[in-house]
Amino acid sequence: MTASVANSFITVNPDELRFQFELEKQTYCDLKVLNNTENYVAFKVKTTSPKKYFVRPNTGVIHPWDSCIIRVTLQAQQEYPPNMQCKDKFLLQSTVVAPNTDVDDLPPDTFSKGEKSIEDLKLRVLYISPSSPHGSIEDDPDSDMLKRRRNRKGTPGFSITFAMFVGAIGLLFGLLLKLSLSSPVPPTE
Repeated sequence: MTASVANSFITVNPDELRFQFELEKQTYCDLKVLNNTENYVAFKVKTTSPKKYFVRPNTGVIHPWDSCIIRVTLQAQQEYPPNMQCKDKFLLQSTVVAPNTDVDDLPPDTFSKGEKSIEDLKLRVLYISPSSPHGSIEDDPDSDMLKRRRNRKGTPGFSITFAMFVGAIGLLFGLLLKLSLSSPVPPTE
């Protein structure tokens, strides 16, 4: 079970970015951001290492009580960090915006400190070694479903069975359609 972190505007799950670190391999971590209010909330993601990470979307607007997924991608690295430690940090800023505001309509000063309330959530980064038990798929929220799929030995895959069934129905339907549309032979006198 992953922990989440929250302020009065948003809740973020998980509360830290965990990347399975492998040399010369790109990896990612998804953050689920939930709007805890009845207002439209804009967010912006900042990092101490912008060249190292690709964040999409890095800015957005979440409708009241809705959520969105932010994918943070760690670019392929050429060397291991000392002791697999990472000092990179992420800052997720959030603020209430006018109803029905679109991300393209956000003014440039939306996240500038001023009269409006801007809340900050700080997230740390953890690198997980591929051989570490903490880096396995078991930490994934969908791991129960994946484990069940892996353990279904001996049962044919639903998708193949379904495709064969749909194909057979399609062939039968096509044959019936061809027979019903073919012109009857007129009787000869």
